[in-house]
Amino acid sequence: MTRALLNTRCVATVAQRVGRAEADDIFGTHSSELEVDLKPLSGQEAASAEDNVRKALASLVGANFVVNTFLTERIEETLTGYTAAVVINIFGNDLSVLDEKAKEIVKEVGALPGAADVQAQSPPGTPQLSIRLRHEELARWGFAPVDVMDVIQTAYQGATVGQVYDGNRVFDVSVILDPCERNNPAKVGNLLLRSPTGSYVPLGRIADIAETSGRYSIQHDAARRVQVVTCNVTGRDVKSFVDEAKKRIASAVRLPEGTYIELTGTAEAEGRSKRDLVVHSLMAGVGILLLLSIGFGNYRNLVLILANLPFSFMGGVLALLISGNGLSIGSLVGFVTIFGITLCNSIMMISRYDYLISREGMVWGREAAFRGASERLTPILMTALVTGMGLLPIALASGAPGLEIEGPMAIVILGGLATSTLLNLLVLPTLALRFGRFEKGELS
Repeated sequence: MTRALLNTRCVATVAQRVGRAEADDIFGTHSSELEVDLKPLSGQEAASAEDNVRKALASLVGANFVVNTFLTERIEETLTGYTAAVVINIFGNDLSVLDEKAKEIVKEVGALPGAADVQAQSPPGTPQLSIRLRHEELARWGFAPVDVMDVIQTAYQGATVGQVYDGNRVFDVSVILDPCERNNPAKVGNLLLRSPTGSYVPLGRIADIAETSGRYSIQHDAARRVQVVTCNVTGRDVKSFVDEAKKRIASAVRLPEGTYIELTGTAEAEGRSKRDLVVHSLMAGVGILLLLSIGFGNYRNLVLILANLPFSFMGGVLALLISGNGLSIGSLVGFVTIFGITLCNSIMMISRYDYLISREGMVWGREAAFRGASERLTPILMTALVTGMGLLPIALASGAPGLEIEGPMAIVILGGLATSTLLNLLVLPTLALRFGRFEKGELS
């Protein structure tokens, strides 16, 4: 695997992580991690790096691979507990049924366009050594079952028997069977146990020892047995993939009574985040409308302020279409941001008109409209230029790793700023001249 990866043009170094933390990583001994460091790449090259790594590993038979960037893996693991974009949970009581349905789902999902790294978690078939104590023999020699199992655990897993102090450092002292004895399954039956009477009895005399197959873990979720199928998606958006996977599984996989399926992953989390963002934005929008209606006192001027929102929305949509980005969390945040900037500019313009008529005594007409627009030209342009200059580097590098959220957001804001600023300075004064109502002595 290391040689295959190093032959890939984008790979700089490869390192293998050996061993696992039993408290956090519950993977079996069959699982290992390769950490691949990439060479300096452009945004387009970085986007295709994962596909190049998958192609390099495709020729290796007998192993399943999951390819993820570090940030993606951490996000997906936080969302679903697995390092994959799509997680299919199969709940039920019978482990054999769960394994059978997991195989069917792997087959169906793996045939979908864009599916990558499809595999079942905790599959059966893990080699195990079964030790079944014979109770009549235990009683004959005077052994207690728990004492025998403690000896076996100490011999093959180790046990802490004391501590050693070196200054302010403390080291545990553990005992374990010699490696040459521990690593030979055929010698397990030769393990000597001392009976309460002082006799030494080999383990094979009091237990049936056989090689079997099992699983390295039995997974549960909310006290329910579950088998999990994970999958990554390449070349298409996750939401459309999940929708197609649901239809494919519903038509091709027949589930017995008491067994059901749940699909989770980044698509579900993204949909939930979008709904939350829209709901909270609408709530904030209602509050802003109430405050504006109180501040301006008449609905005509309030409608003029809101009339600039479609201008910014149009620019953001055009920017997304030109850049080829879809609607994502980052772009939604961009729309919310540009709406706030646009409202601020509109409020400055209408407030200036209100001030000129109510405080300086001008007569509302072409001259007042031109003066108010010219006096607000500088602050509106400075707001747009400063914001645009700050976001332009992010927008230009939107395809680079790490800018999956900020890139679309910056593109939407820049597009919305361009159209809203132009139309705010050119169209809004004309609309205000035609539909606005400003009177002397009106509260500003």
